[in-house]
Amino acid sequence: MTSSAPGGTLTLAGDFVISRMGFGAMQLAGPRVFGPPRDRDQALAVLRAAVDLGVTHIDTSDFYGPFVVNELIREALHPYPADLRIVTKVGARRGQDGSWHPSLGPADLKAQVRENLARLGVDALDAVNLRLSAHGTGEESVAEPFGALAELRKDGLIRHLGLSEATDAQLTEAQAIAPVITVQNLYNLAERRDDAMVDRCAAEGIAYAAYFPLGGFTPLQSATLSDVARRLGASAQQVALAWLLQRSPAMVLIPGTSSLAHLRENIAAAGLVLPPEAVAELDAIAG
Repeated sequence: MTSSAPGGTLTLAGDFVISRMGFGAMQLAGPRVFGPPRDRDQALAVLRAAVDLGVTHIDTSDFYGPFVVNELIREALHPYPADLRIVTKVGARRGQDGSWHPSLGPADLKAQVRENLARLGVDALDAVNLRLSAHGTGEESVAEPFGALAELRKDGLIRHLGLSEATDAQLTEAQAIAPVITVQNLYNLAERRDDAMVDRCAAEGIAYAAYFPLGGFTPLQSATLSDVARRLGASAQQVALAWLLQRSPAMVLIPGTSSLAHLRENIAAAGLVLPPEAVAELDAIAG
């Protein structure tokens, strides 16, 4: 493990060590996370730069593109550095028009895992998140789909398991089937409905991976955020990321970008320490 990991590292399940500032590879695909990147060489350069800057946690999925992003990761980084951990997701398919379709049947989940293995060029996946339906009620049982992934874990094709878009009840149900090392849910400075889950993950030694930490397709906008950033001589995006890292010791971030400049800006945020008065101002944004 590199000692220069941005934001420090988080150790899970004894042997799974990741940089708290990770990299979300979703934006390396084309518009709407569909098709090839606008600039393939730039996408490859961003991946290599992330690793060079100490990132040991890359978030991806075979349905990004589809297939495009995993193929880029393999081209850019294989053979992978010993300390690099690639976290992928299963649970959806893409239509020919770029539409997203939940696919949680056990047989297809197992097929998706094997597709990720093949495209990433590995014998076992470091970690696999089960992506639950974004249109569900949160009351759906995860026993069947998570159980299918747990079988592959027993077979050695997956080392660790996680959940994405999960509720408290679904996490509890999954934990009764197999260990959960990460929960990947929506959380950022303005969107804090998952506060209780963040705290639960910290209490139980589970990584909380905040997706869309900068707002995603609707970037964060706040006069308070802009004012704090101006006073600290940082960008608003850096302050928002730093706030998340200070929010919980279980927090890991996966901001995505296809820009080398934005990548460096995001990673630099891991070294930004917010003074207490700034944290108090930012805490009040969603209050």
